[in-house]
Amino acid sequence: MPGSFKTEAVVLRSIRFGEADRVLHLYTEERGRVGAIAKGVRRVRSRFGGRLEPLFRVRLILHEGRGDLCTVSAAETVHPHARLREHREGLDRGVQAADAVLRLFDAAEPNRPAYNLLCQELALLDHSPEAATRAQALAFRMKLMLAAGFAPELAGCATCGEVEAGGLFSPAAGGVVCSACEAGAFPLERPGQEFMVAALARPLAEAPTAADPALRQADRAIVETLEHHAHVRLRRVA
Repeated sequence: MPGSFKTEAVVLRSIRFGEADRVLHLYTEERGRVGAIAKGVRRVRSRFGGRLEPLFRVRLILHEGRGDLCTVSAAETVHPHARLREHREGLDRGVQAADAVLRLFDAAEPNRPAYNLLCQELALLDHSPEAATRAQALAFRMKLMLAAGFAPELAGCATCGEVEAGGLFSPAAGGVVCSACEAGAFPLERPGQEFMVAALARPLAEAPTAADPALRQADRAIVETLEHHAHVRLRRVA
């Protein structure tokens, strides 16, 4: 039923609408993906100030009417991630993280692990700009895949269960495969496989590192697995 509700959210994207409004793509703690309109937010004397910019973590009161978009009634900043915006690399990684959540989680259903993971990633990039590496961005995506239910099989052949599998990765099978099940697979050498295992096991702040060839293979495995199983196309991490 129509009415108002409170929730915490991260602003994933903001789009100009009309003369002074913005349409917001939000990822909320309580309801997952939510679309909202912030009326008059682009006016100089807007009561929202600058609190509804992309990558802001906010507490909101949203009014749910009969249309597809909620209306923002009130907004309070939890974390602006201001330092992140002062560093190009950190800002780029933050935008990539928000875009991955936007594409992968398109339902109005809560996913607390995904929400918490996004908040952790933005806080880490804000606190430690030097963390904005390719390896750390891929580690975030690995954990996001886990939260979405698409984590690849890395311990044995995803098709037959052979424990000695390794060196090949099949997006269709959803993980590493043995030589007997290699149809459609591409190379995932031990360093790349070990990076992916460690990325799932370690906290975001302790993301593993690897050489560029291993990171390229891991990146391909992530992108093509999500494209095949989630029907989501993410840009490669540069």
